[in-house]
Amino acid sequence: MLTALLVIAILVFLIVVHELGHFIAAKIFGVRVIEFGIGYPPRAFLIGKLRDTEYSLNWIPFGGFVRLFGEDEGTEHGRGSLADSPRWKQAIILVAGVSMNAIAAWGLFTGAYMSGILHPVDASLTNQPAQVGVRLVISDVVPGSPADTAGIRAGDTIVKVEDGNGTELATLTPDSVLDFVRARAGKDLTVYYNRAGTTTAATLQPAHGVVTEEASRPAVGIGLVLVTAESLSFKVAVVEAWHQTLRTFSVVCKGIWTLISDAFRGSPNLQDVVGPVGLVGVVGDAAHSGWGYVLSLAGFISVNLAIINLIPIPALDGGRLVIVTLEGVMRRAAPKLAVQLLNTLGIALIILLMITVTYNDIARLIA
Repeated sequence: MLTALLVIAILVFLIVVHELGHFIAAKIFGVRVIEFGIGYPPRAFLIGKLRDTEYSLNWIPFGGFVRLFGEDEGTEHGRGSLADSPRWKQAIILVAGVSMNAIAAWGLFTGAYMSGILHPVDASLTNQPAQVGVRLVISDVVPGSPADTAGIRAGDTIVKVEDGNGTELATLTPDSVLDFVRARAGKDLTVYYNRAGTTTAATLQPAHGVVTEEASRPAVGIGLVLVTAESLSFKVAVVEAWHQTLRTFSVVCKGIWTLISDAFRGSPNLQDVVGPVGLVGVVGDAAHSGWGYVLSLAGFISVNLAIINLIPIPALDGGRLVIVTLEGVMRRAAPKLAVQLLNTLGIALIILLMITVTYNDIARLIA
């Protein structure tokens, strides 16, 4: 129950932040904001009214909204109307929500690093693995490699490496393990790794041709990185969070592009897509690891919301941005009927996607 409430709180916060971006931009450009609502109608009660804007709390607690004067297919005109504003102002107001989600992600990642989450050790510490909290983690495993065959997986922590003669690698760093493996082609190595609190031993032999780019180098097929959960200072956390935000945008964009490409080929894979129901489990796992991981997950979700809203689907900011751009090129308003039909289609697609994702979430829970 508490985890479900936490999921709702995260979603409400991120959606309200998104709408706050539209709100601020509209105020800056003189567009009248009729209502800023937390939650969705029906209205629970009116918090208050400041100037021309009503602030409300609504019964459906899954987000928020901003109601702008003149946004309904241009039916309202006059001073402060969105429809009468220059197209470039309308575009900035639309993009402002996405921008706020990006800024929120940056802030959430900053808080996560300050709270203490796993992150790569600075290059100056790579020769100091004995430092408290620093560990050697497997970042990736080459499919079909000796490590993959032995059951080693990305995310496992290496605790010891020794050869068949009992010679143990004294210093665990990516470079030292690389050199240790390279000198023992075709000989048995035992790698002790920790996964979920359990230490397991795997025996494997370095072989040539494991890494395509370096076929002549003996390897077992693992990527390694030194990580620590040490809390960062605000100054360092802000910089690291900026890079993490950019990396997350890149990862999410690639994932969504793959999903869309597969959909056009007739084979969309939605099995790994998580909806609100699935988020309960994901957030629950993060909460057990610490609040830093909850903040990091919220940052990841914020990036997802930003990118999804930019997809040119009618009813989303991306679709509305395309319409505003076309209107700017044509120098006239788009036909109301066409816009209404496109919005209806967009909403239908979103509902269908949500039903499919929710079905997969429930199927995973049952399984």
